[in-house]
Parts: sequence; structure tokens; C-alpha cells
Amino acid sequence: MLDIEEFEKKIDKKSRLIGIDPGKKRIGIAICDENKIIATPYTTIIKNNFSDLMIEINKIISENDIKGIIIGNPINLDGSFSNSSQSAKDLAINLSKNITIPIAMWDERLSSRGAFNLFNDLNVNTTKKISKLDENSAAFILQGALDYLKR
Repeated sequence: MLDIEEFEKKIDKKSRLIGIDPGKKRIGIAICDENKIIATPYTTIIKNNFSDLMIEINKIISENDIKGIIIGNPINLDGSFSNSSQSAKDLAINLSKNITIPIAMWDERLSSRGAFNLFNDLNVNTTKKISKLDENSAAFILQGALDYLKR
């Protein structure tokens, strides 16, 4: 697992990245274009066990030529780490044992709220908002990292 500056050095200028919004049961996935400009919601994986999750993530990586992973780190608003932060870190560590592409964590404070509010702006009904929340949160997380990398 790398900090964002080391991550930036390890990925090619033109490379697609995957963003992950980790949850206990639902894992949001987003992917960006090879120029790392736009993060797009991709899917939500229902996690039954880590082995199945690895199969799904590896499939997405190979089918989309992914060269790096950004995992949302749900830090508390005051900057302290939460139980969810530890779970996200554990996910990153476990992924790094099974995947050779660079992995970095990204502060995801307010990503779910931002994704939900974006839907409000688009006048989308609540059922659809909730069903797409995880992958949209992943896109929100990935977009934050992309904007930082493009600084």
C-alpha cells in the first residue's frame, strides 16, 4: 500500500484506475478513463467472502486494463480513524497480498453524502439513489484522487 505521491510515481501517464468504496457487505466500484480525467460509476459487488471479492476485482482489473487501485478511507470528520477506517485499511492490505498493481488509500470523508446530493441535483428518485449509492460513492472517491493527481 502506497501513499498518493508514491502511487503517482508507480502508475503510467496513460492508465486506467479503479476506485473502491469499501463497505461491510456492499463494495462500490468506479473506473476512470486512461487519461485519468473522469471517474465513472461501474458496479456494486455484494461481498459474501474475501475469495469471491478477489475474483470479482481481478476480473474487473483484467477486463478493463486497470493499472492502479484507489480505496476510500472513511476517516471521521475530525480527522480521527474509525472502525471503518481500519476495515478499509485491512482491505487494502489484503488486496496488496493478492494483486500486484499499486494501491493507495484516499480520504473519503463525505463521499456518500456527496454522491447522494449529486442525485438530488439530478432529480433522481430515492430508490435509485440508494441502489447506485456505493458505485457513485466510489466514483466520488476516485474523482477526488484524480483531481489531486492532476493538480
